[in-house]
Amino acid sequence: MKHPTHTSRRTLLTLIGASLASAPLLSSPRAAAHSAAVGLDDPAKKEIAMKLVSSAENSSLDWKAQYKYIEDIGDGRGYTAGIIGFCSGTGDMLDLVELYTDRRPGNVLAPYLPALRRVDGTDSHDGLDPNYPRDWGRAAQDQAFEQAQNDERDRVYFDPAVQQGKTDGLRVLGQFAYYDAIVMHGDGTDPTSFRNIRGRALNQARPPAQGGDEVTYLNAFLDARVWAMKQEEAHSDTSRVDTAQRVFLRAGNLDLNTPLNWKVYGDSFHID
Repeated sequence: MKHPTHTSRRTLLTLIGASLASAPLLSSPRAAAHSAAVGLDDPAKKEIAMKLVSSAENSSLDWKAQYKYIEDIGDGRGYTAGIIGFCSGTGDMLDLVELYTDRRPGNVLAPYLPALRRVDGTDSHDGLDPNYPRDWGRAAQDQAFEQAQNDERDRVYFDPAVQQGKTDGLRVLGQFAYYDAIVMHGDGTDPTSFRNIRGRALNQARPPAQGGDEVTYLNAFLDARVWAMKQEEAHSDTSRVDTAQRVFLRAGNLDLNTPLNWKVYGDSFHID
């Protein structure tokens, strides 16, 4: 089951750049050591991250099976699709199809670009129905479309989250907490966006890069994240924090070392 994502998840590169530019620089040997350690962008750790997010977004660890996924989940964001929940109403699906079309002109989704531009910001299917879901599935058989999904996920969500996490001196779990937050909330300017969740945390604790204790800071960040989730009824179930990320934090597993056991929305998951 796909769980809805926040409207602000349409992320502008200029806003991301501003967020990263305003972040404090690494200022301690401890933080520098963290930044040099294995991060979430290590291939094995990134695979874990993809599975963790998929457990919440798709109730499955098989994140690669989600390239073809598409449905309207009734959250006011139109169609939700693909490995990270690209939405026709929030702009990131449009960006994805534009990228795919740049790389594969004449692809099966290219004719829908005018409609995607029209419905951006709405929940409308105008110009998409009845065949868009079928054609999305057809496109998902093309490796170029899979790569485009990977690249947009990294550009808009994964890379900014990992970079900010490293800048804050956080290890793998903290970087993942940032990634999961930006996937759900985006990095816009509204109060529940990633940058403002981080801002609330900074009001309560200092990250390692500022000489703070990592566990204390991550607890503050997760508290802020739970607050943000509860601002929208669709996110009122906070188990992806409570019975997943906090489980790892309480265990002191700041590097997300396997084996991992957690629950999301009542479902149990395990990675060896």
